[in-house]
Amino acid sequence: MQHRIDTVDVNGSPMEIFMYAPDGDGPFPGLTIAQHIPVAHAGIETDPFTLKVCERYAENGYAVACPFIFHWWPKEEEMSVKRDEFRDDWTVLDMKATYDHLASQPNVDSSRIGTVGHCWGGRVTWLDLCHNPDYKAGVIFYGGRVKIPLGPETKTAPIDLTGNIKSAMCCIFGKNDQGPSPEDAKDYEDAMKKAGIDYECHHYDGAGHGFQDFTNADRFAEEQSEDAWNKSLAFLKKHLS
Repeated sequence: MQHRIDTVDVNGSPMEIFMYAPDGDGPFPGLTIAQHIPVAHAGIETDPFTLKVCERYAENGYAVACPFIFHWWPKEEEMSVKRDEFRDDWTVLDMKATYDHLASQPNVDSSRIGTVGHCWGGRVTWLDLCHNPDYKAGVIFYGGRVKIPLGPETKTAPIDLTGNIKSAMCCIFGKNDQGPSPEDAKDYEDAMKKAGIDYECHHYDGAGHGFQDFTNADRFAEEQSEDAWNKSLAFLKKHLS
């Protein structure tokens, strides 16, 4: 596996992008990975879960780009500050810069790029899909807050922009989750259906929020997590092959 950390400029702020790829010249299908907020808000390098997500997709044949979307704040800043000050308009710029950087790599097939996000990153993935019609697939693991806008310059929630999405979508939920709750998950599915999106949803019994996070013993549900991994890989293979 190949790995390096690149840095790109986003409106004058340097943003790290963690890059992974299988060994060889490619070209490989690509994935942008939207990080979650616990632990990783202080730097992707601090978070075993996010690093493992990147590595696992690379091991399965994808070139991966995972941006540090909290570069707008000092890494040592409290997570609550970053959460409360988070801005959708900044995040759209971050993800577009990441997509462009990934697509420009010589070992990447720019016609086959998808995106994946967990938790906070799941919301980022939905938002990103609304603003980038070039994606071919998106996988959202239990992304909350899709129904609300974030930031002083943002008036429209991601769910209300679903009609802009051009890619196929796969949404994965735990039935015990309350953020997104089962009711939220139904609203997400209704929005995708209304928009005419090619989508699939998977709902897991005995799983709550963050059920793939092996670093959190209270949340991790191994059996459900492995099944969800396999479903995401099958979905991506279908749409990015």
